[in-house]
Amino acid sequence: MHRRGFLAAGLATVLAGSRALAQMKMDGMSNMDSMPGMDMGGHAGHDMGAMGQGPVALPEGQPLRELPLLANEASRSGLFKARLTAEPATVRFVEDRDTPILAYNGTSPGPLIEAYEGDRIEIAFANRIEGEQSTIHWHGMPVPADQDGNPMDPVAAGADRVYAFELPEGSAGSYWYHPHPHGRTAEQVYRGLAGAFVVKAKADPVPAAYGDTVLMFTDLRLAADGSMPDSTMADQMNGRVGDHVLVNGQKNPRLSVAMGAKRRLRLYNATNARFLRLAFGNAAMTVIGTDGGLLEKPVAAEEILLSPAERIELVVAFDRPGAATLTTLDYDRGWMGPGRPADAGLTLLTVDVSETPAEAIPPLPERLRPIAPLGAPAVSRRLVFTETMTMNATSMGMGFLINGKAFDMGRVDIVAKAGETELWEIVNQADMDHPFHLHGTQFQVVEHERDGKVSKPPYRAWKDTVNVARGETVRLLLRQERPGARMYHCHILEHEQLGMMGIVDVQA
Repeated sequence: MHRRGFLAAGLATVLAGSRALAQMKMDGMSNMDSMPGMDMGGHAGHDMGAMGQGPVALPEGQPLRELPLLANEASRSGLFKARLTAEPATVRFVEDRDTPILAYNGTSPGPLIEAYEGDRIEIAFANRIEGEQSTIHWHGMPVPADQDGNPMDPVAAGADRVYAFELPEGSAGSYWYHPHPHGRTAEQVYRGLAGAFVVKAKADPVPAAYGDTVLMFTDLRLAADGSMPDSTMADQMNGRVGDHVLVNGQKNPRLSVAMGAKRRLRLYNATNARFLRLAFGNAAMTVIGTDGGLLEKPVAAEEILLSPAERIELVVAFDRPGAATLTTLDYDRGWMGPGRPADAGLTLLTVDVSETPAEAIPPLPERLRPIAPLGAPAVSRRLVFTETMTMNATSMGMGFLINGKAFDMGRVDIVAKAGETELWEIVNQADMDHPFHLHGTQFQVVEHERDGKVSKPPYRAWKDTVNVARGETVRLLLRQERPGARMYHCHILEHEQLGMMGIVDVQA
């Protein structure tokens, strides 16, 4: 039997038993059975509400809310100083039911951080999650290794620490922040801990008349009583996918614009494991930026794919009156066992375009910024993604591996030299897509290879996360400038926790 068939059949067998005990077995992860959010019972697919009921309906069509800004407490320019507290909170996704969540400063998504290139950042973090370590990982941001919030540097429950770093010139982009504690990341994120961090350029070529709107996608699974069900065995295999995709915490909110308006939208995929293939009906999309900031020039697009943790900047032209909807298209990223979510046909955002013409809108520049190629690599590396399963009559062990190894926090997997350009070849021999994320730097994707066909990316861009489809090889160039230990991993957070992560030690 082909490996995919064996794994899927094994999963179905284990999940079918009424009292099936599923044990995730992985080197160096002996605490897995006691991890919060792990339901090892025989639930296949989604919980779908609770006890077999359908998903709880959420209200739709409310005005799109802007994410609350994190206030800058500093009294001088060039310094951004604030406090973030991770703590339990209660919200109402449904009018008459309370939902316990985790939140930054009482909100989920967390407050939007806006700062400028050249600023110094000082953020005091307070971990008020009872009984759990946490961190803040500044996803994609060029921060020193000891400020990166990686799993080797946890903040204990009830403890505080200050994250401090400088934002270098040229670092403008759409970043985000989320926890990265060992063995707790997936649950803390799906329960609400994620926020956007926008670094603005001092001289921005995109006209200010377009605005600058963050759209942060999260997904949600609610039980009938309003609680968030624990993750199932299928969630650990595939990554947790909820029943609702939310935009800034809302289901299908509405935005009103005048006919002929152009809007700058920053799209964030802050879900644990949901792939978002998106199209805008009745409006024209132009890609102007990715994870690490603006492109060299605008690129028209009919659709986009955002794998977990990716970001993209768009300018959307609303030239026709009526409803313009941001909807999902089908995308087969590989699914093990039953319960594959129906991802196509979801309406995430509705834009109401009036018949009243907008005031004169300046054009988008033909050039946005230069992006210098990284050049010839001094070192080449090859990372191979695989999955493994062991089974007997009562248990199953599942692992997600890089170069045949599961993550070990005490092991350095790669030793690199600061300032040296490297070519990394990411080979996905597993049976589902894996979005690859590297800490500490942005990289340039140079080519994709699948079924013997090599293709170049449609544009040069700075990226920190790239999807590697099953059966695909992605080659990328990178250069780490700052010494210290950095993580690389699959950004399906459950796969990261089940072994698909490694450590690169960057030496001066």
